[in-house]
Amino acid sequence: MAGLSKATMFLNPRFMLKKLLFPFLLFFFCFTAEAQAPIEEERTAVVAVIQRMFDAMRAGDSMALRATFDTSARLQTAAANKEGKHILIAETVDEFAKAVGTPHKEVYDERIWSYDVRIDGRLASAWTEYSFFLGDKLSHCGVNAFQLFKGENGWKITQITDTRRRENCQAEPNTDLGAINQLMDAWHHAAAMADEDKFFGSMTPDGIYLGTDASERWLRDEMKEWSKKYFDRESAWAFTAHNRHVYFSSNGQTAWFEELLDTWMGPCRGSGVLQRTVDGWKIRHYNLAVAVANDVINDYIKLLPKK
Repeated sequence: MAGLSKATMFLNPRFMLKKLLFPFLLFFFCFTAEAQAPIEEERTAVVAVIQRMFDAMRAGDSMALRATFDTSARLQTAAANKEGKHILIAETVDEFAKAVGTPHKEVYDERIWSYDVRIDGRLASAWTEYSFFLGDKLSHCGVNAFQLFKGENGWKITQITDTRRRENCQAEPNTDLGAINQLMDAWHHAAAMADEDKFFGSMTPDGIYLGTDASERWLRDEMKEWSKKYFDRESAWAFTAHNRHVYFSSNGQTAWFEELLDTWMGPCRGSGVLQRTVDGWKIRHYNLAVAVANDVINDYIKLLPKK
């Protein structure tokens, strides 16, 4: 390159391409490196900021509370006025901090039951279910929709919009595993007792049931119609579940499971997906499969119809 004039270098297409691409590639790799920060680590940091805000509320510490907010932050509540019109009520962080810091007899205790955190780069949102207590007395409940931004000083809250209601409020932490086991056991028992309302009421409206026959794929209400003759008997079918394993999504709103079943067909396996709803856990997908032992699989294959 030493023998080339500046004009020759800038007229050289390869040189021009390298010159143009270098800053773009430098920006791309820097951006990619930032985007690849561990998401779970960031999620933990986002939750920690929110928890510090609620700890400050409980302690009546207005300075600690302010430290969790960005200077541009705003607060809103989705509510209805006296005329029944749906409105957003605005509150400043200063007003919020003053209410927290002003001496009060009861502890402001907002208990969070679940976190649904979404992160993209330096932007995060968190949807949290809560119940608010004045001391030991349940006041109201709802959800908080948080927006957060990660600046030079880490994650800060830029906005909170909440809802508030007094009905169907949760007072204690859910024992999700126990609730799911109770739901599934009651669901199987409902079939054994031909309790149609309990059986289909345990499924979401868009719930799907896959039977052992390849043609058996029903939406909940389709299955309800098909199985009416079975639920008109003393017992629709009687399956006994055991060895159930349950797994949860990170936001706690979805669970999936597998279980072994003793049935009139012999051993079967059931698996499926559950969804948390305002009425508790519901079955959204269930797959019933006959479990065939490996040492008899060849004999089983011989029984299958020829294609």
